[in-house]
Amino acid sequence: MPFYMFEGRYSGAAFKAMIENPQDREAPARALVESVGGTLHNVFFAMGREDVIAIVEAPDDEAMAAGAMILAASGTFSGGRTTKLLTPAEAKDAMARAGAAAGTYRPATG
Repeated sequence: MPFYMFEGRYSGAAFKAMIENPQDREAPARALVESVGGTLHNVFFAMGREDVIAIVEAPDDEAMAAGAMILAASGTFSGGRTTKLLTPAEAKDAMARAGAAAGTYRPATG
């Protein structure tokens, strides 16, 4: 199954709720990921541009998109993004494919 990195920014209302009622958000995240057929490997709170980062293994892009849509519709996040990740073996396969196809591309010339 493909791996993905989800990065999200909590809404002000979500932070307010978590401050008023401190809670572990891993169980709800795990339930969401499992509901679309995936596995939550890690979830982290982050200090930086994003507030939460999750590493997810999902059956396909559609499953991961479905999970992201559920989060967006919940109002819990004010923004986020999903990045598809490659394992080292997948990256090596991509390198081999690029090597085989590289001669077919002609760069723009001036």
